[in-house]
This record gives sequence, C-alpha cells and structure tokens, in this order.
Amino acid sequence: MPKLEDKILSREELVRLCRQEQKRGKKLVFTNGCFDILHAGHVRYLDEAAALGNILVLGLNSDASVKRLKGDSRPINAEQDRAIVLAGLQAVDYVCLFDEDTPYELIQAVQPNILVKGGDWRPEEIVGADIVQASGGMVRSLRFVEGISSTAIIKKMRES
Repeated sequence: MPKLEDKILSREELVRLCRQEQKRGKKLVFTNGCFDILHAGHVRYLDEAAALGNILVLGLNSDASVKRLKGDSRPINAEQDRAIVLAGLQAVDYVCLFDEDTPYELIQAVQPNILVKGGDWRPEEIVGADIVQASGGMVRSLRFVEGISSTAIIKKMRES
C-alpha cells in the first residue's frame, strides 16, 4: 500500500505514470473537482468512477482555482489537506493539483480512456469531452446524490 503522499503527483509524474499504465493495457478514468468538504456524495461518486476502469486519476483544483470559481471565502480546506484526504480513499489511485479554472490542459496531458463528472453535468458539457472522444474514449455523467454538497454543508454550519 503506497503512502498517501505517494499518490499525490505532479503533472509530469502523473503523465509519465499514466503512459506506462496505458501501455500495460490499463484503462484510466479521470475526474476532477474542488472536493472542498468531502461528503458521502463525493465518496459514492468516486467509488462509481473507479469501477469504470483500472486507475482513477483525480484532478484537484488548487486553492487559487477554487477561490476564483467559488469566491473569496473558499476553499475551507487547503489544497494539500484536500489532496491527502482524497489520496486516503481506496477508490482514488492518484491526485494531481491543477491551477487553471478547468482541467482541460491536465486532461490533454493525461489522455484518459474514460472521463467522468457528476450527474449535474451532461456529457456534452464536460470539459475535456472533445479530447477523450477524439481518441475513442468514453465520457460519462454519473449518478448525482441530491441534496448533498459542500455548499449546503457550509450553509448549514453558518446557520447553526
């Protein structure tokens, strides 16, 4: 069992490892997100994503990226803390931080076989779908757990 830190890779390390694994016939599944406050919806979603292939790669928005997307009060948890928590999940094989607003460049570099997002995204809206489909890969929108979100948890905490 690798150490948690061994599952958190730079973009260059991730690309090299993914190429090796794909040459061995492994199917790479890619997903991404902020994962600011991990909840049951995230865990179920990541477990379902991992079941689609052999290796689940998670692109994690950096703190700067989350702040641009969600506002100045976010993230609640720092990027390295979020990365460690995600690396600790059995479903997640590798975590890679990205600083852009979208994971498009990371998807371009990794060239996953399967690209997934939660059910609140239609497959044609998923960033990077064009890249994956152009190489014969699959794009999936997975089941969405209604009523569970980091934003809802934060709101509930503030109201308490």
